[in-house]
Amino acid sequence: MRRTVLKSLLATAVLAATAGLPAAQAADKEIVIGGSIPMSGVFAFAGIGIHAGIQDYVKMTNDAGGIEGHMLRYVPEDSAYKVDQSVAAFKKITSQNKVNFYYGDSTAFSKTINPELDRAGSMIMSGASFATELNDPQRFPYQFIAGPDYTQQFGILLRYIAQQKPGAKVAFVYSDTEFGRDPIESSRGVAKELGLNVAIEIMTPPGAVDVSTEMAKLRRARADYTIFHGYILGPIPEFISQSRQLGLQTQFMGTFWTMDNSTVMQMGEAAEGFMGVMPYNYYYDDSAPAPMLEKIRSMRTEYQNVPYIQGFLSAMLYAESARRTLAAGQEMSAANLKAALNSIENFDTGGLIGVPISIRGNTIPVGRIYRADVQAKRMVPASDWIVLE
Repeated sequence: MRRTVLKSLLATAVLAATAGLPAAQAADKEIVIGGSIPMSGVFAFAGIGIHAGIQDYVKMTNDAGGIEGHMLRYVPEDSAYKVDQSVAAFKKITSQNKVNFYYGDSTAFSKTINPELDRAGSMIMSGASFATELNDPQRFPYQFIAGPDYTQQFGILLRYIAQQKPGAKVAFVYSDTEFGRDPIESSRGVAKELGLNVAIEIMTPPGAVDVSTEMAKLRRARADYTIFHGYILGPIPEFISQSRQLGLQTQFMGTFWTMDNSTVMQMGEAAEGFMGVMPYNYYYDDSAPAPMLEKIRSMRTEYQNVPYIQGFLSAMLYAESARRTLAAGQEMSAANLKAALNSIENFDTGGLIGVPISIRGNTIPVGRIYRADVQAKRMVPASDWIVLE
């Protein structure tokens, strides 16, 4: 009888000691991606795409067995593209989950939350921002951009221009916002180094409707190329329409947030020949083998915008840095995850980007020039891939 009681007590003690293990082990075997995602508000068109891209990569990876025995778990909250809401989402998600990676919705959020990332030391972050300021490993050691920053995007455009027309006159047209002003000062120097002449700089309100005054200045400058930055769509169509009415011969170009295929095609006939820089292949691209794009097309048969590709690639890079950290038997700390990310060299994205990529500092300094073909309703390549050193 005494032996039976002892056995019973021992069994109860063992059960009590091990009751929490399965849940704890399950948590330890997870890789958690949190996100302040703008599913509503002015940036919802991007947020919905970003959300779907991260979601699809997580599903694809888990269906294939996860990473080094760990499953991915994605925990998003709608930020409505508001900094206070983004910060609240971050605090909620990180207080309830052991987060390894985080996706932020804006430059303002990335800067605001940076001290929290430094203090936590447990996660790394990317996001929707391509701000040049974030490309500083000293100030933002646990952040990165899944593409070229805005200054690098200008650099890619300017290198293309210098190849096409040495000594060309260039106009910079940008919005009176932090976003718009970001690459302008540094790009003056890049243009000079490349032997280009910045003929004029024109700054407009972000929602400008009447651009007749600015158009008169642009006409007098007679630039060979005009680069827009700090806009998504308006007032670009107005500039193009008026320039054609005036017979102005300038090649209009844009940066990432203008360059989604669906955005450009909203310009209608004005879009014909519009060019710009894009760090990714478009959803429909089949000009070269792209197994990852084929998987995406099999999962989603309708066109997915470039924010989708950016979200998908961000999740891919999270997973790769986790894989390298775990394979090395290291702790999943922010320092180790970022070091693993920066060890990426000549990495094949499966065709999301048309050349193997390397992580330089906090960015991927690569892009390609595309041109709008309105009849085909597609952006088509106008250059090879341009990689900045």
